[in-house]
Amino acid sequence: MKTYNYSELSSTEIQKLVQRNVDPANEIRTIVEDVIANVQQHGDSALFDYALKFDKVELNKLYLDKAELEEIAKAISADQKAALETAYSNIYKFHQTQLKTEDKVETMPGVTCWRELRPIEKVGLYIPGGSAVLPSTFLMLGIPARIAGCHEIVVCSPPQKNGKVNAFIAYVALMLGIDKIYLAGGSQAVAAMAYGTASIPKVDKIFGPGNQFVTKAKTIIQSTTTTAIDMPAGPSEVLVIADETAIPAYIAADLLAQAEHGIDSQAVLVCTSADIAQKAIAEVEKQLPVLPRAEIAKLAIDNSYVVITSSLSEAMAFSNQYAPEHLILATHSWEQITGSIINAGSVFLGNLTPESAGDYASGTNHTLPTSSYARAYSGVSVDSFVKKITFQHISREGIQNIGPTVEVLAELEGLHAHRNAVSVRMSPPTP
Repeated sequence: MKTYNYSELSSTEIQKLVQRNVDPANEIRTIVEDVIANVQQHGDSALFDYALKFDKVELNKLYLDKAELEEIAKAISADQKAALETAYSNIYKFHQTQLKTEDKVETMPGVTCWRELRPIEKVGLYIPGGSAVLPSTFLMLGIPARIAGCHEIVVCSPPQKNGKVNAFIAYVALMLGIDKIYLAGGSQAVAAMAYGTASIPKVDKIFGPGNQFVTKAKTIIQSTTTTAIDMPAGPSEVLVIADETAIPAYIAADLLAQAEHGIDSQAVLVCTSADIAQKAIAEVEKQLPVLPRAEIAKLAIDNSYVVITSSLSEAMAFSNQYAPEHLILATHSWEQITGSIINAGSVFLGNLTPESAGDYASGTNHTLPTSSYARAYSGVSVDSFVKKITFQHISREGIQNIGPTVEVLAELEGLHAHRNAVSVRMSPPTP
């Protein structure tokens, strides 16, 4: 891992260092635009072709029904079911608290305003299934969708070589009461949910992480269709802030846990101790070879780096510029610096809180903004699956109280019909 000294970096160099997953020549955009256009024009036919091209499987239909999912799920052991059920329970508990009824507010006598939640009717969940199958992502998206009360949940996941999905994905579908999974992956799945095909329904909003092609497809369809997206959640990343109280073996394990996601993942160590940083790098080299996904993790580590700072405050300043998806504070002093966190997707506090816990079972959501989008986006929550509609009611007293203010403001903007809509109500009603 290449090492930089924070004090020697210019602001321009820091900006360049924190950039990731860019597409300067628009190569990814060009490919994705072609895929989207093909799916829009040819629908299911294009999806069958892409399954053969990218997933190396010839499908005879684009979905698995409930009976097929039940059969596939039989392969799961009792221990695996118990683990998925514990994760389900914790994620449900955390997200259920987010569904709240807001109080009505009387902004002035006779003028009452409030908000009410309504679920998004049709949502699409994209569950990655490339080099790693992620039933945890299915839980993270499906549970808040169910809590929110979404009327239709469309699920797309790439087919495996046998033309089916992983047994864990099937079991989670049954846990969530979802009786159909569509066999489509990549940017073509995003396009299918955005435009609709003969098999796959069009949805109102698409959720789920993916590679750069999936992320690019989401950003394109958001600007060209009526379908919204949760956020641009691309290749995963972690930034670890560590000091002399950190444990090198833990740091290395956290960096590698992120690196094994994919070759375009990134794991950054920002350390106030050069000695701890060196020991952590040595631990990475020690732990890496024994990983089953060592080849993938190594390529991601090659794309990662270390920054040495003189203090935790400097480390936090760099972190806020990086705006990480996952932020780990590997220090006994984490309580002193959490107030300085401005940009981060999800934060893991202390030496005994690995990012893996949040990825699977602590309860927080792991679908998070990447590539510095944590500057403006939050992670997925129940809020992501609902609309908050404002209501207001004005009484006879209220129209007399608020009317003069509205009349003046409408007049100064030159909108006389706006003024009149208030004025006619302030006069006694005509018999």
